[in-house]
Amino acid sequence: MTADLVYLLLGVSLLLAMVLPVLLNNAAVSAPIVLVVVGGLIGLLPLFGDLSLAPTDNLTFVEHLTELTVIVALMGVGLAIDRPLDWRRLVTWRRWGGTWRLLGIAMPLCIAGVAVLGWWVAGLAPAAALLLGAVLAPTDPVLASDVQVAGPSPAAEEADEIDEDDDVRFALTSEAGLNDGLAFPFVNAAILAATMGAVAEWGLRWVAWELFGKVAIGVVVGTAVGWALTRLAFSSPAPSLRLAEIGEPLLSLAAVLLSYGIAEVAQGYGFLAVFACAMSMRSWERGHEYHAHMHESIERLERLLTLIVLLLLGVALTNGILANLGWRGALVGVALIFVVRPLTGIVALRVGYRPRVGRHSLDPRECWATAFFGVRGVGSLFYLAYALGEADFGDQEQLWAIVAFTVSLSVLVHGIAATPVMKRLETLAEERARS
Repeated sequence: MTADLVYLLLGVSLLLAMVLPVLLNNAAVSAPIVLVVVGGLIGLLPLFGDLSLAPTDNLTFVEHLTELTVIVALMGVGLAIDRPLDWRRLVTWRRWGGTWRLLGIAMPLCIAGVAVLGWWVAGLAPAAALLLGAVLAPTDPVLASDVQVAGPSPAAEEADEIDEDDDVRFALTSEAGLNDGLAFPFVNAAILAATMGAVAEWGLRWVAWELFGKVAIGVVVGTAVGWALTRLAFSSPAPSLRLAEIGEPLLSLAAVLLSYGIAEVAQGYGFLAVFACAMSMRSWERGHEYHAHMHESIERLERLLTLIVLLLLGVALTNGILANLGWRGALVGVALIFVVRPLTGIVALRVGYRPRVGRHSLDPRECWATAFFGVRGVGSLFYLAYALGEADFGDQEQLWAIVAFTVSLSVLVHGIAATPVMKRLETLAEERARS
């Protein structure tokens, strides 16, 4: 009977995952909110017996499930971005100016701010506090679909005229695609601090290898894999291998696994490789409808994986993961969502800089929206599971409680705010275009 009930609940939940995005399209409640609530209700049912649901007892499962979810989402994000990025053309780099500032200024400041709060407010050891900052710093490519670009459009014919008016969504999408990989060096810094002690013992190696070497390997591998696969799909001498003509969308999944696997074997950052691979593929015949087919295929898989993660997060919330939270840990999460991320985002986008993104600069309201919607999600869960499997930080239960609370708070706050705020910005943009 218990197994039958589990099948029933999972079937109902899967149905919700399919219909909720449509039903809630204009509502101030997002699908992730509903799925976490459903998971919480499942967790209250007597279904699991003596099975331990604590993430500390299931680190390997949590790590690999969230890892797969993130890399699939990164492929979807890379395929969704229309704005070109060509290393040979400086103007394309300038169009990504807001993204670079969010990555180079906002993210390090966010890591430092959360680390200080983790040490000073929550009482974590220095290495654990640094880990908390690194884990909670990246915005999430999985749960931020409500504030991201919609995806490739086969109707787009001029690459230089694509996606130029969707500035806030573009900045949030491109930031999420890159910073999940760029947070890895700081997670590794926390691991080195926990295992090797003083910075003098590992600092130089960290800068040379973790901060620069692995990043370069990930980008090069991802770009090369994307280039090779798109040449195969669009220009292969053998008609049977020209997958773009056949319309086989599973090339996107093959690209995920190949780019991630090769980069990891080469000791690079696989997250960056997947995003670079997707961007490389997207740059080839940008207006071709095959990109839309690949994006749709990867989006469906992402939706299914996200369903599982959110249900399990909801189950964990009602099965004791917050037992070691305390008001100090909760304060860290609240401060990140409402103070640290918005302020660091504004510093990056407004102080001493007029960010040119597309045809006009981000105005103050667009900057505040971009700064505020730093959604925390599945990437944070992955990084924490990965790091705790690599080193003993001593405060595992508290770290899980703070991260789970922060992710849940982000799902709630950003999920409720996304639809009305983005619609308001779109209305203002239309009024500005008419004036």
